[in-house]
Amino acid sequence: MDTVYFDNNATTKVAEEVLEEMKPLFCQLYGNPSSMHTFGGQMGRKIRQARQQAAHLLGCEPAEIIFTSGGTESDNTSIKGTLAAAPNKRKVITTRVEHPAVLAACRDLENHGYTVVELAVDKEGRLDLAELEELLDDDTALVTIMYANNETGVIFPIDKIAELVTGKGIVFHTDAVQVIGKIPLNLSKSNIDLLSLSAHKLHGPKGVGILYVRKGTRLTPFMVGGHQEAGKRAGTENVPGIVGLGKACELAAQNLEEENSKVKYLRDKLEDALLKKCPGSRVNGDRENRLPNTSNISFEYVEGEAILLMLDKFGICASSGSACTSGSLEPSHVLRAMGVPFTSAHGSIRFSLSRYNTEAEVDYTIEKMPPIINRLRELSPFVAG
Repeated sequence: MDTVYFDNNATTKVAEEVLEEMKPLFCQLYGNPSSMHTFGGQMGRKIRQARQQAAHLLGCEPAEIIFTSGGTESDNTSIKGTLAAAPNKRKVITTRVEHPAVLAACRDLENHGYTVVELAVDKEGRLDLAELEELLDDDTALVTIMYANNETGVIFPIDKIAELVTGKGIVFHTDAVQVIGKIPLNLSKSNIDLLSLSAHKLHGPKGVGILYVRKGTRLTPFMVGGHQEAGKRAGTENVPGIVGLGKACELAAQNLEEENSKVKYLRDKLEDALLKKCPGSRVNGDRENRLPNTSNISFEYVEGEAILLMLDKFGICASSGSACTSGSLEPSHVLRAMGVPFTSAHGSIRFSLSRYNTEAEVDYTIEKMPPIINRLRELSPFVAG
């Protein structure tokens, strides 16, 4: 079998329809959208169309969409731009299980005199909203909590959190990189102030993303220079990327039902079979409130890196956690925060599927995985007996 790709939370295949939309914008329609001539003006119209496509998927106004270079820029802009707009407030609240794009940005703030509070999660990866409410005070400038965890798929009650936070007059940001195109959103009926997404997580190109800024939200620009993006994000627009992102948003809106039916079915089939055929395995995170494509399974007394290397020999791609931290041999910070035992945390594998995966690929993985686990346990010095 060719490559079996179960690492879609790290990045996704660019949809063929997206590629076709982008192709003419490299060598045929290559004008600068800011130019006065008609040739450049065509690019401006394409950007407006992409903004409308994205707004339709998110359930917001096109004017609330800012195009960026991706999720990391959108996260950093939200955090640092909010604090710059509220110089008298010195406290930020986040969680221990955020993506490094948020955690690193928040922890850097501590070097500049800010107080950063990281909320704990329980063994299922869930937050205690009562703890959050107690921490909100007049010095709090921002609360930033991810919509769904990239490693476990656990979905937080973001609309409730946003209502609680903004009700206190505090800005609320969510990193929604993993949820876009997987669960429906309607930001016009939400209290979310700022939301980040990245094209390459929903079958669009790398290097482009969105920052949603709710009308009336105060945000100091992070990128300064030209007048692009209504003066909120300077720099000549990545037109091919933006157009590709717009098309990816259009396709995502059309495929939401498939994500929550076919993809979920395949995920559940894979997960149930591995739990049955591999004793000493466990699912990490809330199995009810999670993304339809994500399964994080720990195989006790086995190294996750060894599992991945053996899967790779069979052409199966998975992950031991976030792609942004996979170079580390330390257990996942998310699983540590959840209190997953060391012997399980080191053997955690994330399978993240997409609408391009097939049942044959799932069956193939179910066939190959149990012998791998059995073989590695035979070699492990930690297995009793």
